[in-house]
Amino acid sequence: MNPLIYVGCLALTGIAAGFSSGLFGVGGGFLMVPVQYWLLANSGFDGTIATRVAFGTSLAVALPTMISGTAGHHRKGAVSWAAAIPMGIAAVFGALIGGTLAAYLPGSILRIVFSVVVVTMAIRMLWKIQECSACDIRGSLPVYLVTGCMIGILSGLAGIGGGVLLVPILVIFLRFPMHLAVGTSSACLIFSLAGAVSAYIFHGWGMPGLPPYSFGYINLAQWAVLAATTIPMAWIGAKGAHRCPARTLQIIFAGVMILIGLLMLIST
Repeated sequence: MNPLIYVGCLALTGIAAGFSSGLFGVGGGFLMVPVQYWLLANSGFDGTIATRVAFGTSLAVALPTMISGTAGHHRKGAVSWAAAIPMGIAAVFGALIGGTLAAYLPGSILRIVFSVVVVTMAIRMLWKIQECSACDIRGSLPVYLVTGCMIGILSGLAGIGGGVLLVPILVIFLRFPMHLAVGTSSACLIFSLAGAVSAYIFHGWGMPGLPPYSFGYINLAQWAVLAATTIPMAWIGAKGAHRCPARTLQIIFAGVMILIGLLMLIST
């Protein structure tokens, strides 16, 4: 594939992923994973290798974005560290498990997992979550540990942060206020992303057939292009979120996510 077209596709994907991240409060993995996979597969790389590199690189891009977002939430007092720390520690172990499983599962299975998770995310966006009017948080240490482990496994297996699933869990089942749930989720995902990225680096180290400039299953060239466009566009998307009819945009965006999930499923 022409290098200019390759880089151009990654840059456009980073712009769209970053803008959607700020606009809708979701990670951009659902866009970065399929585009990277299709680019690598069309460049002649093995389908399983292409899938693992797409997952690992997407997670590596999400990590600095999540750190930046958590810092902003913390400044506004919207992070419950009492919940985020135990969930985060458990998420590290879950992410290592998920990343290890991803290193041994066939690419077709990984793409099915990704498709199911993306469609689930879309349903979550269509489902308008109602906040509790007078929140009485129900969380406990065992609940936080189990929840964090589950989210970590999901992050490692599907190549996404998992926050779009963690936020409704915190709001619906643990009765967190929405803003506190978003901030706490962001803090927790720093841990899970770090664990998943570590697993993808470790298990991909020295693997034959990787694209050039790969650090395990993290492709540094793709990471640089995506990070350079995703992070600044997330700031722009966050500003735009206050100027657009959010519910209408959520419905449209959910439709796009369902389409992407189905196309990824068909590619298996």
